[in-house]
Amino acid sequence: MYYFIGIKGSGMSALAQVLSTLGYSVQGSDIDKYIFTEDELKKHNIKIDRFEESVITNDMIVVKGDAFDEDHPEVLKAKASGARIVTYQALLAKLTRIFDTYAVSGCHGKTTTTSMLSHVFDAVKGCNYLIGDGRGYASKHNDIFVIEACEYKRNFLNYLPEYTIITNIDYDHADYYKDIDDVIDAYQSFANITKKMIIACGDDPHTKKITTNKRIFYYGIEEDNEIVAKNVVFKPSGVSFDVFVEDNFYGKFDLPIYGKHMLLNTLAVISIAYYERVEAKLLAKILKTFKTPNRRFNEEKINDTLIIDDYAHHPNEIEAIISAVRHKYPDKKITALFQPHTYSRTRVFYKDFADKLNLADNVYLMEVSTDRSEPGEETVSSKLILDSLPKAKFLDNFDDIIKHKNEIILLMSSKDLKSIKDHIIEKIKNN
Repeated sequence: MYYFIGIKGSGMSALAQVLSTLGYSVQGSDIDKYIFTEDELKKHNIKIDRFEESVITNDMIVVKGDAFDEDHPEVLKAKASGARIVTYQALLAKLTRIFDTYAVSGCHGKTTTTSMLSHVFDAVKGCNYLIGDGRGYASKHNDIFVIEACEYKRNFLNYLPEYTIITNIDYDHADYYKDIDDVIDAYQSFANITKKMIIACGDDPHTKKITTNKRIFYYGIEEDNEIVAKNVVFKPSGVSFDVFVEDNFYGKFDLPIYGKHMLLNTLAVISIAYYERVEAKLLAKILKTFKTPNRRFNEEKINDTLIIDDYAHHPNEIEAIISAVRHKYPDKKITALFQPHTYSRTRVFYKDFADKLNLADNVYLMEVSTDRSEPGEETVSSKLILDSLPKAKFLDNFDDIIKHKNEIILLMSSKDLKSIKDHIIEKIKNN
């Protein structure tokens, strides 16, 4: 029996599903509050308990999530009972050595790219996957394992991939990394342990600083990449483009995707498909059926108001999301609601957050959310962003939000804002 402490975490939920579909007994515990990841857990009939240390017995393998310290009551009970304790990273690392692993890394775009890559290879030949929106699946009959590989605390160095995708390299996780050079060093190490090939976005200013004796190919819109999107046309129905590999035409794609960042994510997937000899016309057909993962550009229309919920924790993600919304809805005003995540990130990036949020027509802020211990950072608040962005307001009253009828209300956070979204929808319906 595998017992997951913090089973509703996006990575933990996905890993629990992977083990369950491989035939293992799985259950776990978490807070007594709805989180969207539990929907997938329930589909797999995985039992979810409230935190209760008395459930843990010595015959369990206890999987500890990153969010829980050694003094958490269930961790203490596992130790006292003699149960075997493993980390999420250690358990996933074993699976990457069993299957041919395609790892998707990068500061932004990991979840969408992982989801798209698994969608393609599941259609082509069948594959296992672990996606950062809480979805996971595996079969012993599949050779390929597509995973999201996070750089936080250099966790991705536990894994052993055949292919590594690097969507971008950016300074983030200021509570761990010293500066951008420290982040690049981590990706350098990850590239060095890749077995077959690295596929990296050459339009990113930092990926070409990586030096390795492994095969590395760059994709992008700029001409100095090996894999290039040319004749790119952004239109209300999506993006059309031609793909050339080392100056040779590979295929034409016309896809319902929005924003430059989605074009680049798609190029990453096309790159691996090309090297795995997937025929371009088949690939284009499969990509047309791709649906965005949980909490990524999810749209809901209420009367004449469109609510879009998307994941964002970094200033550059905010820019990419707002640009994608402008691409799809060029005539609509955007009212953005943003909740920063972690005090350290807010302290380092508050001016950049303000700069990128300024791309929206109206901005509302929520207080900083954190699920990590950040000693000495408690004095940091969203007021830092507010003071740098005159048109921003704190979300004190939902009546402020619903004044923006016939607009796009854009919710952005790395945390689940479902309760906020539901409240806004209810307010709009009743007014």
